[in-house]
Amino acid sequence: MANDTHPGEAARRRSWPLTAGAALGGCVLVAASAVPASAHGVGHGRDTQYVSLGDSYTSGPLIPQQVDAACARSDHNYPSIVAAEREVTAFKDASCGGATTEDMWKPQGTNPPQLNAVQRDTDLVTVQIGGNDIGFGSIIATCAGLSSTDVTGNPCQRHYATSGFDQLALNIAQTAPKVDRVLRAVRAKAPHARVLVVGYPDLLPDDGSGCYPSVPFASKDFPYLRDTEKRLNLMLRLVAQWNHAEYVDTYGPTQGHDMCKAPADRWIEPLQPASPAAPAHPNAKGEQAMASAVLARLDKGRGRD
Repeated sequence: MANDTHPGEAARRRSWPLTAGAALGGCVLVAASAVPASAHGVGHGRDTQYVSLGDSYTSGPLIPQQVDAACARSDHNYPSIVAAEREVTAFKDASCGGATTEDMWKPQGTNPPQLNAVQRDTDLVTVQIGGNDIGFGSIIATCAGLSSTDVTGNPCQRHYATSGFDQLALNIAQTAPKVDRVLRAVRAKAPHARVLVVGYPDLLPDDGSGCYPSVPFASKDFPYLRDTEKRLNLMLRLVAQWNHAEYVDTYGPTQGHDMCKAPADRWIEPLQPASPAAPAHPNAKGEQAMASAVLARLDKGRGRD
């Protein structure tokens, strides 16, 4: 892999684990420094060169129309909606189902490394990554399996704490420097780009209530898994700030439309989807909601939170 470390980055990389650990423990991370005024208008016109990086929450598996079967990529995922709404000059969607941070540098089948799509003249990049690094798929399978013998307790939470600490919290902390490395690589390849880190939408009821057996988790594991996702999104927000990137909150705008809701109201499909979408993934309405959040972030102007 190419060396993506800039001058002065070594010291920052050494300090990152301590900073991330403190931040994820509830401390406050100081916001990033100012961005050059010349970059404020990026993403607001037809002269935009836009690249999308991400995993299956970005690619939109099973949502019509699928335009890349190998990566389960839809032409109605949120990057495609953003690109159409902005009438961008050039758009490259490199997102791919199953992607981890390592797939920014490695091919996934016939899909080249995602970072290959980022060029020096790229001026807008959205990045949604990290869920597969912490093990989204295996977490769902594990927690669903454990609920079969304990519907009312918290067998999933206890499973991930057998070593005396929360393994999922540790996974998130260990993913932070990986996302940091991705953002540094994006900045090295496209130094003038506006970079948006997109968080994950609300998957489970925000009030901690459950909906077994529609979503087969034990009742006391719903708040645990909700808090795990919130911790993941907090990490993404902090890493974005650390890298002078902007964070797009998709959790708040999708509250009340989680996978426990009725088919007409939900934007995230449960493990047995009723709309074209992968299990535990956004449907077309969910992708539209994430697109709206990205567009709202763009409309705020760079650096305006």
